[in-house]
Amino acid sequence: MRPVERRISRIARRQDNVITLAQLLEAGLGPRGVRHRVKAATMQRLHRGVFLLGAAPPTRMARARAAVMACDEGAVVSHRSAAELFGLLPQTDRDVDVIVVGRNPGRHPGVRLHRPRALAGNDVTSMRGIPVTSVARTIADLAATESTRETELAFQEALYRRVVTERQIATILEREPRRRGAPAIRALLDDPRMTRSERERVLLRLIAQAQLPKPLTNVRVQGYLVDAYWPEHGLVLEFDGWQAHGRRSAFENDRKRDQVLIAHGLRVIRVTDRQLTHEPIAVATRVAMSLRS
Repeated sequence: MRPVERRISRIARRQDNVITLAQLLEAGLGPRGVRHRVKAATMQRLHRGVFLLGAAPPTRMARARAAVMACDEGAVVSHRSAAELFGLLPQTDRDVDVIVVGRNPGRHPGVRLHRPRALAGNDVTSMRGIPVTSVARTIADLAATESTRETELAFQEALYRRVVTERQIATILEREPRRRGAPAIRALLDDPRMTRSERERVLLRLIAQAQLPKPLTNVRVQGYLVDAYWPEHGLVLEFDGWQAHGRRSAFENDRKRDQVLIAHGLRVIRVTDRQLTHEPIAVATRVAMSLRS
């Protein structure tokens, strides 16, 4: 392999096979060589000045990275595209959503541009070197462009996976109370069903009233953050809250978590909101029997 090829390959490997014209030129490939490769289909032009090595279609990460590169400095993957990168919504072939503040990067086919007045520093994170809006900001942005159902699904998945808190999302609304989609986000935050902390308080009160051993709460067991744990009894209790039922992936994650815990000799019981509020005696009885067995 020629030195130019090695340099190009080294750069592209770090960038999901995406490379800019400036990087190609710096590696020693001239404009003629770039045109030749595109014509020979050994390299694809994704955007003006942004290329993909090889003939295979770009991956989701490659598309996101290329869009940010095309829009240049300060560009951040956002909205639906950010939700897909986080795994909060299923992948689509839609244009990549990108936020750019303070300037107009021009039109780029395949990029859906958003130009808010501001983007706070803590509203941006990074995924494999690609700037992406934070989970909280992503959910707030979804409410402005996606359906109520899609926004709720992403909200449920993020809460279930514990990658965001209601407080983090509420902070964005406090900062931008009139932002598009604010009513939809407030409706989700005001949902009357119990929050995780409320469930924990109800469970601990129930355990105390039944004179049962007090569990450890919110502790890591075999790599998982569990809701309640009695180490001396090898018993784990998990809440099956409303957010756990929004996506199949949440269901699959629950089953995997249970299998890992059981494989390590632990027992797992699950309690729903309805059982906590309407069948507290039955819940206390189940816990008591599990602790005795």
